Order: sequence, then C-alpha cells, then structure tokens
Amino acid sequence: MDAEVITEYQQWICVVCGWIYDEAQGLPAEGIPPGTRLADFPDDWYCPECGVTKADFQLLEF
Repeated sequence: MDAEVITEYQQWICVVCGWIYDEAQGLPAEGIPPGTRLADFPDDWYCPECGVTKADFQLLEF
C-alpha cells in the first residue's frame, strides 16, 4: 500500500509591493502551472507587479 503524499503549498509576499504568489495556484497566464514552488523559479524571475526579483519575497505566515 502506497502512503498518500500530502504537499503543503506556501504563499509568498513581495516585500516591496505586497503582491502574493500562491504556489497552489501558480501563474497559468505566465506559463507557471499550479503547484510550482517559488524556489523553482529562475533567479531572474521578477514580480509581475513591481519588477523585483524572487529574493525580495518572504514566506507569508498566518
């Protein structure tokens, strides 16, 4: 019997403009499928709202 794998997706907030990236939703309009981790983005990816890099995102904790 295979154990069910449960994956918790995280949300990341841009510290400059407040835009939130939700890993569970992805960014399909930009070719990023649901379930894509922010860590898997290329280093030159930029925030679609303000243009900063992924280094300027922090984990959104509830």
